[in-house]
Amino acid sequence: MTSSLNRRLLLVHAHPDDESIGTGATMAKYAAEGAHVTLVTCTLGELGEIIPPGLAALGADRDDQLGGYRIGELNAACQALGVTDHRFLGGPGRWRDSGMIGTPGNDDPRAFWQADTEEAATALAAVIREVRPQVVVTYDNDGFYGHPDHIQAHRVAWRAFQLAADPAVTIEPGAGGPGAGGPGGGCGPALPPWAVSKFYASTTPQSFLNAEIRTLQAQPLPHGFIPPASAADLVYGVPDEQVTTEIDGSAHLDAKLAAMQAHATQITVDGVFFALSNKVGQLASGVEHYALLSGRRGPDGSCGREDDLFAGVDERPVTQPVPDGATAGRAG
Repeated sequence: MTSSLNRRLLLVHAHPDDESIGTGATMAKYAAEGAHVTLVTCTLGELGEIIPPGLAALGADRDDQLGGYRIGELNAACQALGVTDHRFLGGPGRWRDSGMIGTPGNDDPRAFWQADTEEAATALAAVIREVRPQVVVTYDNDGFYGHPDHIQAHRVAWRAFQLAADPAVTIEPGAGGPGAGGPGGGCGPALPPWAVSKFYASTTPQSFLNAEIRTLQAQPLPHGFIPPASAADLVYGVPDEQVTTEIDGSAHLDAKLAAMQAHATQITVDGVFFALSNKVGQLASGVEHYALLSGRRGPDGSCGREDDLFAGVDERPVTQPVPDGATAGRAG
């Protein structure tokens, strides 16, 4: 099957649930508008802290089956967001969740933190050359909040961004890994180079975060949630001037919330409030922010920032193969 896909967006996230919390409204908005949205997840999230007591046996310290369980959660989240093209970098389970910084998981030779950057970047560059996105979204060089896998995702995505565009670099079909989606088996001609137009990091302006904290401190929260004491409890804000782009996906907030609810091992959702295992209440927002790290900034919208990730991008149609049913790269 072939399709003319004018807008193609590729997101690189570290673990299942990251896509929904940070970029879910954006993904749902562009998918609903007809863009081809591709999600690449770097690990299965094997070391996530499990919230439901009844699922505690899945943990790495017991049966170590959380990663497989989270594949199902991610499938359900993608369905809620309207995203039909999902891949695990290198194939499901190629790299393992590294855990928080300074924990033993960092030193596991299977950990994404320990991955050879060139190998992982080549696997991602193969996906980029296949999908040919104009826009790539991941994290900044601090990984949004310092998690090793987020930092590594930035490094790998940036290197893949370079490799995919380099005509001197040969990347064979199937380099993305078994089960990673797209052409497989290493058969056929090398994938042609592709230059991504815009490379973004997902982020949150400090003023937006401060307003959220004031809201959370000023009203009753769902049972079991605790308000953030300060910005130190929500550590992902950046100076406002670093934020270039604001995407209003408010019309798709329900889809984002449904996707977050699908990640029930990691997130508790109650109305527009949610909490991770630390029980600190947060507000789910349909407005999401980005910093343009490479590419030409488009014109500002009424919000005073870009209001479209594709602003200024050449959107001439490109005919490309799409996996039948657009699910060949889907987890599960």
